[in-house]
Amino acid sequence: MSASKGRVLLAYSGGLDTSCILAWLIEQGYETVAFMADVGQEEDFEAARVKALNVGAKKFILEDLRREFVEELIYPAVQANCIYENVYLLGTSLARPVIARGMMAVAEREGCDFVSHGCTGKGNDQVRFELAFYGLKPDIKVIAPWRIPEFYNRFAGRQALLTFAAEKSIPVQQTAAKPWSTDENLFHISYEAGVLEDPNITPPADMWKLTTAPESAPNAPERLIIEFKTGLPVKVTLADGKTVTDAVEIFLELNRLGRKHGVGRIDIVENRFIGVKSRGCYESPGATILRAAHVDLEGLTLDRNVRALRDQFVTIELSKILYNGHFFTPESEFVRSAIPASQRTVNGVVKLKLYKGNVVIEGRSSDEGLYDAQQSSMDELGGFEPTDTSGFIQIESIRIKKWAQANARKGQAGVQPKDVYVSRT
Repeated sequence: MSASKGRVLLAYSGGLDTSCILAWLIEQGYETVAFMADVGQEEDFEAARVKALNVGAKKFILEDLRREFVEELIYPAVQANCIYENVYLLGTSLARPVIARGMMAVAEREGCDFVSHGCTGKGNDQVRFELAFYGLKPDIKVIAPWRIPEFYNRFAGRQALLTFAAEKSIPVQQTAAKPWSTDENLFHISYEAGVLEDPNITPPADMWKLTTAPESAPNAPERLIIEFKTGLPVKVTLADGKTVTDAVEIFLELNRLGRKHGVGRIDIVENRFIGVKSRGCYESPGATILRAAHVDLEGLTLDRNVRALRDQFVTIELSKILYNGHFFTPESEFVRSAIPASQRTVNGVVKLKLYKGNVVIEGRSSDEGLYDAQQSSMDELGGFEPTDTSGFIQIESIRIKKWAQANARKGQAGVQPKDVYVSRT
């Protein structure tokens, strides 16, 4: 036998692509270790282990990264209200730094010369994984089969992969009935490709895995209370009085409730980092509940200007950093360092109702003191002197009056102020 080309740690999902890549790497002469991260996906890990070893992996390594995922990625994203293009909650993006960090630790421990993955050449994940690899271990070597002509010319389509799998006796579960790709973790599940590539096709009803269809959700609403400290959820109280306080268990409980009541489905066309538009469907039940509660509590407890600066800077920039795979970068450290300062006063409780796909806020309370019921009341002065507002309006109106006067002078030359905002037919 020829000498091994080196030891490779493969990010292994157990699906068609990575199982075929595992067999191909072995065929190419690499000694391959299969790595799987438990980030909360519903997976038969033992079946994946048996499958990887049967294909020819030297070892199968499973790492439980759920707590790290929740505490170090999900919760900071909740504190920052992260969202991409005003709709996507970044479930896939959030898991990649955790998986990459787990892989680098195992690669070091196992003496691997290379790491490999099954990301396609058109997607975001190849960028996220590889930039994370290099940010953690600059000298690591990456094998990306879907960017190697020898590989993608040989496996030009899914049928070629299925044929190769049959030749190598690799069991597959891919079916023509459900031709889409999924990525699942504790935060969400995503669906793309297959019939979803036509953005005008309604997703099949049986595609959705996590959530009940809103129209089939319970007819009775369900209520809960979430308590936050420094913007982090620390306790969930259910309608029956049961409480949950562990970080992972809180997220699991919110997922359970959201799934039951059809919360967190979206269907969007997004802009991938590499410049391609992509249609994706997502289910993020617990994350949707948590974000709604956190955003609401900030309205009560967060200073106006701090909230505006955070929204304009931290929320937008951290969302882009996560989506584009720039987590292990200097700008990521800088932006994330601003989160704790913005969340010092975000302490309190939020009352919510879940009903037919909706998260309804029913109340909130806090001891932070920024809200003054007497001062805000329409029924009493509460220490607010209405005459003070006259000076405020006079100062605010100075530049507006000047602008109006300037437009009036232009109007003498035939340009009326209304031309600025009234179109002519």
